[in-house]
Amino acid sequence: MILIADSGSTKTDWAVVEHGNLSQIIATKGMNPFFQSEEEISNEIKSMLLPNINDGASLTKVIFYGAGCIPEKVAFMQQALGVHLKASQGIEIYSDMLAVAHAMCKHKPGIACILGTGSNSCFYNGKEIVANVSPLGFILGDEGSGAVLGKLLVGDIFKNQLSDDLKEKFLEKFNLTQADIIDRVYRKPFPNRFLASLSPFLIENIKHPKVNKMVKSSFRAFFKRNVMQYDYTNNPIYIIGSIAFYYENIVREAAEELGITIESIDKSPLMGLIEFYKDNK
Repeated sequence: MILIADSGSTKTDWAVVEHGNLSQIIATKGMNPFFQSEEEISNEIKSMLLPNINDGASLTKVIFYGAGCIPEKVAFMQQALGVHLKASQGIEIYSDMLAVAHAMCKHKPGIACILGTGSNSCFYNGKEIVANVSPLGFILGDEGSGAVLGKLLVGDIFKNQLSDDLKEKFLEKFNLTQADIIDRVYRKPFPNRFLASLSPFLIENIKHPKVNKMVKSSFRAFFKRNVMQYDYTNNPIYIIGSIAFYYENIVREAAEELGITIESIDKSPLMGLIEFYKDNK
């Protein structure tokens, strides 16, 4: 039995795979080595993952793809996961970008992208990632991500760039004051998760012209500042993530306006990863 994890900033999906087939999917909080301690990660595994695995003692391998899992953080993540996960063939750590590349491109070249709580992109040559425009996080970059969409929404709401009815609707829906939001963003942990949690308001009101323009502009920025730095005219483009999935029509519209063709959009790479490892057994 192997465990394949796809971890973003908000949540981690764990696929329990037995004899090459999916047995169950378990969800826990996101695990990012830049924002969490070894203790926080190991405690989440102990409390939320282990109780739901049918037979944790029979694990042969753990394959963890995660946001923030750069080479310098591999040992940290192996240690954090290894506190409670014991696998006879060890624990492998890879970046979330490689998850998209393995799941969507398999062994062929392509441009792999993430549009979720955060955003990212890379060029994959069929074996490894050979180019990556730094996402820079939601303060400096992460164009098109849930965190950035939430940030833009809050800014426009409190700087009176959206109509009074939308502002009233927003405040009623989330029951948040301006002071609450400033506290959550500037003083509390995981402001990116908080801001991303506000972004569904945009899809609910996407027919409003200003909302539509704001969202599409952020997606256009993602393509211009990231995807268009690769050879996008000669390689297929794949996008994974909840934002891409729920805003698919606008994502495709923004891409088409820039002469970009998207091969496919999916919410999660998990099923593709299971196929990838089944093919490579």
